[in-house]
Amino acid sequence: MSEAIEPVVVAVEVGRGVEEAFRVFTAEIAAWWPVADHSVEPDRVEAVVLEAGVGGRLYERWHDGGQADWGRVLAWEPPARLLLSWWPNPDRPAPTEVEVRFLALEPDRTRVELVHRGWERLGDQGAGSRAGYEAGWPGALAAFAATAMAGAGAGAVSSRDSNSSTRLRPRPLAE
Repeated sequence: MSEAIEPVVVAVEVGRGVEEAFRVFTAEIAAWWPVADHSVEPDRVEAVVLEAGVGGRLYERWHDGGQADWGRVLAWEPPARLLLSWWPNPDRPAPTEVEVRFLALEPDRTRVELVHRGWERLGDQGAGSRAGYEAGWPGALAAFAATAMAGAGAGAVSSRDSNSSTRLRPRPLAE
């Protein structure tokens, strides 16, 4: 049995209501997901798609019609929670989990908390994979915050695992 590996925890606050924050995160993922740094085939990506509801797919769609699956929706609880199996690299031994919670701080302010866990399932690859996502998730959530805040100011990214997300360099999902 593998030792427990701490989850990656990243949070961002946006000046949007909880329903709108959930909608932008899910329905508008193609508008904010940083495909140049976080996709299986960055040069081929036409869109990132998250299908609503339990069992829905999360995948990148390519210009030539091809696709690369990243995961499946395990829990769909708008506007409070989204839980995904996360497996953008099919060469990994198992999926991990990404849970995103949307917490209303005020009617027009929402805290979005992302927890990426289950690194133990990857065996010897767990710690290295975790390090890559610890570097990548702050940038992805910053892109979400920028899209959610378009025209309404700026969101702030915070991470329990890192004091300076601005110096972190994202890695492609397939690594």
